[in-house]
Amino acid sequence: QGKIAWLWILLFALVDGALFQGFLAQGLVRTGAGLGSVMIDSQPLAVAILSLWLFQERIRFWGWLGLGIGVFGISLIGLPDEWIGSLLHPETIEASLGIGTLFQSGEWLMLLASLSMAVGTVLVRWVCKYNDPVMATGWHLILGGVPLLAISAGFESGQWVNIDGYGWIAMGYATIFGSAIAYGLFFYFASSGNLTSLSALTFLTPIFALLFGNLFLGEVLSSLQSVGVGLTLVSIYLINQRDVLAEKLKFSSSKQEDISNTNSGKILIQSQQQPVEVNVQVGVEISEKI
Repeated sequence: QGKIAWLWILLFALVDGALFQGFLAQGLVRTGAGLGSVMIDSQPLAVAILSLWLFQERIRFWGWLGLGIGVFGISLIGLPDEWIGSLLHPETIEASLGIGTLFQSGEWLMLLASLSMAVGTVLVRWVCKYNDPVMATGWHLILGGVPLLAISAGFESGQWVNIDGYGWIAMGYATIFGSAIAYGLFFYFASSGNLTSLSALTFLTPIFALLFGNLFLGEVLSSLQSVGVGLTLVSIYLINQRDVLAEKLKFSSSKQEDISNTNSGKILIQSQQQPVEVNVQVGVEISEKI
């Protein structure tokens, strides 16, 4: 629909294409997979806050509870067990987590990637007012890759030398299934659906990673990771069913109130129907002056 449509696509490409993918790629190189996964998959929190502010989406108590449980769940999945165990001993937290050098690696890049993805998810509402969501997804991936290609050409060398046949297959899979199809479906539903509920599904990412790792690589879940999987599934249920749970709680409260009012009414009616005997003694003193 003209210049306005292309301006929204360009902004979308800059935020969700160039910034998100750029921060993500550099962050993954500089940080561990576990901590990086937790930071990138916590973006539903930012989406919920932005959706509440911009679109007045109702998060409700159950939604916030689900988001908190979800972040805790993916932390159990992604963070090393010794990190979590060190929380029981505060004096060893700084040494075990390396807080002094935490943001000297890639964690801050993963945080910026998470925020960029959250802003991109919110932007899609305006983008799809002027564009088809699937078409906008394709163009934003193409245009967003141009700055990354220019940066790579200027600062890197030998980018294609070490890519073998399996590397091209992996790149093709990531391009078609991990980017085009996944992004197209995600932004198609984000254009009209509830952003908080939709983005909460990204909590499933580490669960699928663990599942495929167990099936194809023989990886075994620890006890903490198993608990994290359960909590993550509970969080997704709470977030997506938050309105239903709130209505059920409201209905239950109103029903109990109605029963209480009904019982009070019955007692009042019974008291009105039963005769009441009242003994009254009246004393009259008459004095006369003659």
